[in-house]
Amino acid sequence: MWFRQLVRFSSSFSSKDLKIRLTSSPKKKPELNEKLLFGTALTDHLLEINWNETDGWDIPRIEPYHNFMIDPASSVLHYGTECFEGLKAYRTAKNNLLLFRPEMNMNRMKKSAAAVALPDFDSEELLKCIKELVKIEESWIPSKVGYSLYLRPTFFGSHAGLGVAKPRSAKLYTVCSTVGPYFPEGFKPIHLYCDDTIARAFPGGSGDKKIGANYAPGIGHTAKLQSKGFNQILWLCNLYVSEAGTMNFFVFWHNKQGEKELATCELDGTILPGVTRDSILTLARQWNEFKITEKKFTIYELCDAINEGRVIEAFGAGTACIVSPVNKLTFKDREYKIPIALGNAGILTKRFQDEILKIQYGEISHSYQHLVI
Repeated sequence: MWFRQLVRFSSSFSSKDLKIRLTSSPKKKPELNEKLLFGTALTDHLLEINWNETDGWDIPRIEPYHNFMIDPASSVLHYGTECFEGLKAYRTAKNNLLLFRPEMNMNRMKKSAAAVALPDFDSEELLKCIKELVKIEESWIPSKVGYSLYLRPTFFGSHAGLGVAKPRSAKLYTVCSTVGPYFPEGFKPIHLYCDDTIARAFPGGSGDKKIGANYAPGIGHTAKLQSKGFNQILWLCNLYVSEAGTMNFFVFWHNKQGEKELATCELDGTILPGVTRDSILTLARQWNEFKITEKKFTIYELCDAINEGRVIEAFGAGTACIVSPVNKLTFKDREYKIPIALGNAGILTKRFQDEILKIQYGEISHSYQHLVI
């Protein structure tokens, strides 16, 4: 009996069983301008796959966009049994549709799901289903560089019961939204605030998983600081630099040995293993022009390097923005200015932005590209 339940809990759905029902009432497409708010132009359809511990996975379905009905006692509402991902589909000049390293998102989602006791699934089958959704929503993908279709796979425990327990039923789904460039009028450097009394993650926790519990507690802190003129928080963990807002953090500096070095926090379990982070590190290693280091460094080491004139530039990195230049940070009520060589971004920051955009929009051929159409 226990073995049969284990097999069901670990088995997956198949993209071959995908059922599609198209909408009879298409939505109006959004205007492509600076008023397009991130994640608000939701498309006509969604991908939906249900699971329960008795029957295992149901067949995947693409349906017209609709609301979900869940019990007020659902596990996700009380204990946060959920995880999610974020990736984009791009239209090239040749009218192909590309995804950027989607296998990394799928594999990360499996790890996040396991961390909150959600059932296992075949990441390749999920990706195949998502590709079919992208094909259906093709008309929502603009041809303008900087615009794309944002994909949000989400997975949550749906069973009703107030006990703290492994979900007995769950829903895996994906919604899509047309999105514009993160910086519609060019780079806007950000001002980071550092506070050693608050933390995003901690050793032995779930900071390396993409779950809502890592994001919700920071919203209030961020809103409070934004009302004071700061843009994001540079999160610390026992005084070690970790992430910038919801982005991985990079600093390009002369280290104490006088070498040019691109440094970012090591993946110690408190840092999200970002797709953009990995792409930046891989590109930098291929260029082989300076030292690349994944290591722990404290906020005091960073501030000392700024004071000593060793910091060349700094930036955050993530799917939404690719890179976000940093020109200031405040710690212990003292402001530290970070150089911005090009006025609104550092030279290396812009180079990473340009190179990744070329890959995403098919201007150059690269192994990171995943062809949809």
